[in-house]
Amino acid sequence: MAGLTVVVKDMYDIAGSRTGGGNPDWLAEQKPAARNAAVVEQILAAGAIITGKTICDEFFYSVTGINAHYGTPSNLRAPGRLPGGSSSGSAAACGANACDFAIGSDTGGSVRIPASFNGLYGLRPTHGRIDLAGAMAMAPSFDVGGWFANAPGIFQRVGTVLLRGNRITAPVRHLFLASDAFAQADATVANLGREFLKRAALILPQAAEMTAAPGGFDTWREAFRIVQAKEVWETFGAFVARAKPKLGPGIGERMKFAAAVTAQQADVTLKTVASARAHFRALISPGTVMALPTAPCIAPPVEISGEEAESFRVRAMRLTCMSGLAGLPQMNLPVGTVSGSPAGLSLIGWPSSDEVLLDLAVSLARYCGIASASASL
Repeated sequence: MAGLTVVVKDMYDIAGSRTGGGNPDWLAEQKPAARNAAVVEQILAAGAIITGKTICDEFFYSVTGINAHYGTPSNLRAPGRLPGGSSSGSAAACGANACDFAIGSDTGGSVRIPASFNGLYGLRPTHGRIDLAGAMAMAPSFDVGGWFANAPGIFQRVGTVLLRGNRITAPVRHLFLASDAFAQADATVANLGREFLKRAALILPQAAEMTAAPGGFDTWREAFRIVQAKEVWETFGAFVARAKPKLGPGIGERMKFAAAVTAQQADVTLKTVASARAHFRALISPGTVMALPTAPCIAPPVEISGEEAESFRVRAMRLTCMSGLAGLPQMNLPVGTVSGSPAGLSLIGWPSSDEVLLDLAVSLARYCGIASASASL
């Protein structure tokens, strides 16, 4: 990574600076970090140059990219539209070519959604493959580190530095197209993804249509929401109850919901989580990947209403909850644009197939609508 520039989401400790998690009241109570987060230490040891910390959604509890305290980072790839969150500043900086790659995190879509909206390569790794020591937690059952890049070669290179544990490699022989996930997306976004798969047919196996969620997505989405909320309150509840921080629109309502989730509710819901995990790990075995739209639409306008933002959040979580519940790696590919705004297609792989997905990013770059084949050099 010698000479590559990188920005870091404001949830990772950098020695000598405070970590704010998108909330000024939280920031005010923090002391400068005594040491770097593991991720920061790894990228510095590999020669990368950190040029800044980036704005994130407040306590990482949103996918829009809006921060009521620090402002909304500008999506230069889709002017006047949201950057997506919660890794909003990292994605926006990378999309603006202000860095070579950017560090984010993903719990419920916080790398995948902004990667789609900013036309970037982005990875939510297999749960546990990124060392989160020295990073703020949100909902540990689903939290993972992640990153963005414009160039697939750099995107792949970051993985060689950050991914730990044993990789599980296999030739990709089966490709499932999640027809019910494509049906959740706007027709223009779904068609863009299907057209990409046709272009990439020389590299990818022939796609077989299948139903990802036989019982519909909302049972899984609600299970994710409840378990996430319980863990969010376990992480931040004591601070919120004591300090009564000023919370932005949407965040305050979600924190109130999190405070009301009971242990009994979460325990019952964990059965659904376990069932979803087993379903996907049986479906996506070594040698199989699943394709779906990363987000249900292009980035919504910045002037979105609270009601519209919540509607978007629900639609997005139907698509993002699957790999979160299963702990599987999911990669966004910047496959093209709709009305001038980026839209992405995702590939979900088997556990610890992260390196296989990164290899695919390089191989498939020539078919993407934003990054050219030369960008992999």
